[in-house]
Amino acid sequence: MSRRLVAVALLGLVAWSAGAQSVSDNAPDDRKAAQANAQLAIAYLREGDLATAREKLEKALEQDPNLAETQLAAGFVYDRLGEDAKARAAYQKAVRLSRDSPPVLNSYGSYLCLHGQRVEGEKVLVKAAESPLNRNPEFAWANAGRCARAEGRLKEAETYYRKALAFKADQLDTLFGMAELEHELGNDLQARAFLERYSSIAPISAASLWLGYRIERGLGDDAQAELYADRLKREYPMSAETSALLDSERAGK
Repeated sequence: MSRRLVAVALLGLVAWSAGAQSVSDNAPDDRKAAQANAQLAIAYLREGDLATAREKLEKALEQDPNLAETQLAAGFVYDRLGEDAKARAAYQKAVRLSRDSPPVLNSYGSYLCLHGQRVEGEKVLVKAAESPLNRNPEFAWANAGRCARAEGRLKEAETYYRKALAFKADQLDTLFGMAELEHELGNDLQARAFLERYSSIAPISAASLWLGYRIERGLGDDAQAELYADRLKREYPMSAETSALLDSERAGK
């Protein structure tokens, strides 16, 4: 769950900050410089250069701490640095400064979910998804689904995933998540349908072959399951999924 939540949150920051109008009393030059350094901080964060990301972030905070995008960048950077108290405070300030901007709420809700505060995070994500100002509610609905699923509330997760797909039917991660979820719920016909939709637009992977094998076993189609198993062992012999398959075969499952 974590990598996908972080990726979507970063996308939200870039898309939102490009056209954001944040509240600030500072001079326009300071504001523009802070925006530029905040975006540089995220760019260095993506590259794994945490030292430079921190440097750019601290410069942005000096230039204008009252920009929502500056505080949102601080949330990302401090989170990656393991400074949880600073990260949470920055996210909360970003929410206030942005006046509940949906992308900011999506990022904050994702942060809460990743740090085990799933009930609170889910509420924030649903608020983001239901906002009439949200141009891309599918991201927040999908994240709410991942949050509920991690909490073990599979039916709620299914509802959120379906809402996400109603807005954007070709979300790869959500389609795959639905296939996994329906399999976990014992609805393997639906799981097969979602995996077929996913496989029609995504490259084959060890994860999709392993899921396909489990779905077909659940449906009692041993011949199709064996096709998935043979391909998984042939194309991804060193994968964790192949290891799980071999363990399953040895156990006679």
